[in-house]
Amino acid sequence: MIKRALTYLLSLIVMPFGCAQVMNDIDPTKAMDSQYVRVMRNQDGSTAVFRRTPSNEVLEKRTFNANSVLSMLTVYRMDRQGNPLGCKIYDGLKQELFKARYGYDANTGLLVEEQLFDARVKRLDPTGKFEMPVRRFIYTYDANGKQNKPIALGLFAGKTAEEMYARPSALESNPFEDQTKDEPSDAAPTEK
Repeated sequence: MIKRALTYLLSLIVMPFGCAQVMNDIDPTKAMDSQYVRVMRNQDGSTAVFRRTPSNEVLEKRTFNANSVLSMLTVYRMDRQGNPLGCKIYDGLKQELFKARYGYDANTGLLVEEQLFDARVKRLDPTGKFEMPVRRFIYTYDANGKQNKPIALGLFAGKTAEEMYARPSALESNPFEDQTKDEPSDAAPTEK
């Protein structure tokens, strides 16, 4: 009873960057596409399982290696248009590594910046008032509205952004975009 009450109270607390509580575990070998789940099996044997809440407020991506062991978990908090507002990134042991926030153009609604913060070490600006991201991605678009390659800014000395991070954490596309609300898809989308 007390555990349930504490869980309820914790669910009312707004987490930094708007990220939600992690959903229950999922078995990647038994996961199937549905209205709320997308499974992407990769050529290297790894699997990415996307899961969303019925309200579309939370999107979770679990990445499993070829042996079905969880290697990474990303939990996105989404806006009403299905765009990520922020996320938390965990390792395979569910230890928080990073948190990210996303900014959109007020006129076009297009993603313009992603800021990634180290969840383990808080880095402050020279004034000591504001937390500084360890990495920023600036997004630009061509005349047709197609996204160009992002501009990566690593904000600490020692390694390039490519050495530290293979690629941006932002979603390349919404894995549920091709599905109508009431009609589950039979085909499993493939990851790029």
